[in-house]
Amino acid sequence: MRPLAIPAILLALAASAAAAEDAPKKKVEEPGTHVQMPFLIAPVSVDGKLQGYVYISSKLIASTPAASVEIREKMAFIQDAFVRDVNAQDVASGPDVSLIDKAALTNRLVTDARRIVGAAKVASITFTQMQFSTLHPNTTTADASAFSPATQQPAAAAKTPAPSPGDSKTP
Repeated sequence: MRPLAIPAILLALAASAAAAEDAPKKKVEEPGTHVQMPFLIAPVSVDGKLQGYVYISSKLIASTPAASVEIREKMAFIQDAFVRDVNAQDVASGPDVSLIDKAALTNRLVTDARRIVGAAKVASITFTQMQFSTLHPNTTTADASAFSPATQQPAAAAKTPAPSPGDSKTP
């Protein structure tokens, strides 16, 4: 029985190795190719009215570690292009301002980065966090009346007049 078990095990191992070679390989990113970008704040408007902001945290993925060094050297220029891009065109998809069109934003930002650093050096971008924040999250009519001009001054300051510059109490 033992003499047959060893060849069967070897045959099973060979079959699993061959199957692993035939399976599509997942692209493994090389270490040192991720470049953390500074936070990006994108305004979101509906019909010309500002509704809030999307706070975006992202990483550019370079094609090689050497390309990531070049991306880091030009990070200020890339960030400037990102800021101009999200302020020129809305990041929301449709009337729901909390839904972000990630595919379109990905294409736009990768295009901006490739224009600055070079097309072969930027592989893609990943978004690590996207958070929508409304402009006035807790505004109610009671909050609005609390900030009216009549209530800006304390009651004591409204009753006592301020001393004029000519009034001096020195003898």
